[in-house]
Amino acid sequence: MKKNRIISLLGTALVLVLGACQPIDDREVLESRLSIDDIKLTSSQATEGGNLIELSMETPGVTGYWDYNLGKALTNKFEFIYPIPGKNTFTYVGTLGSEFFTKTIEVQVDVLDHELNQDWYDLVGTDTEAGKTWVFNGGPEPDGKMWWYMAPGNDPSQWETSWWNAGGDCCPPADAAGRMTFDLDGAANFTYYAQPDATPEVASFVLDPAKQTLKIDGGNILGGAEQGNPDGLYTIVSLTEDELILYVPNNAGGNGWVWVFKPEE
Repeated sequence: MKKNRIISLLGTALVLVLGACQPIDDREVLESRLSIDDIKLTSSQATEGGNLIELSMETPGVTGYWDYNLGKALTNKFEFIYPIPGKNTFTYVGTLGSEFFTKTIEVQVDVLDHELNQDWYDLVGTDTEAGKTWVFNGGPEPDGKMWWYMAPGNDPSQWETSWWNAGGDCCPPADAAGRMTFDLDGAANFTYYAQPDATPEVASFVLDPAKQTLKIDGGNILGGAEQGNPDGLYTIVSLTEDELILYVPNNAGGNGWVWVFKPEE
């Protein structure tokens, strides 16, 4: 009995020691006393109704970024020249503790009184609301010219290398006689016509002069549907008043592809 009592006491002591060695799980949950209603967004314009805009998130202790429709600014305060007249909605994306939130602010732009990057004028014309129309620089029948063709993939510098001159040699796209218009009439509008008398199909576009990319949202450029570019993002090889050359590094067939356009006469 005495021996059993000693063993029992030793066992109890061991349990107490092991229990004392267990780490204390002290988890801290990130919380915020702020709500979305507490987030203060402000905007200002250099001139009344002008297109030089400053967006600011004024609430201390909040971090995030501005989505200004043409890109993202990883800062709480951001100044930029905006190319689109009308009522524009800009979005701030931030965090409240461990939760993400979005909040928007509207800015009315009545006049483009600050000059845009030249790429905008080259793409949409100097009358930005009326816009500018582009067509293939060749065709619509096979004509031996290079205006819609396969090129090396993943290398825009090789855009002039034709692996297969589809449009010029044998197989133009079904919409080779069509046209497409870019304008800034209240939004960045992209209008596609499969044929000269076709019903217009309206989508939108994002031009990024810094990255030299053109993105079509909700539509296809001429010859785009046949090549498969689901994200609608194109590398700009050349954009001048008289020429628009686009490239994709990896189309539906796994190759590069090139489009060469000119303004409609």
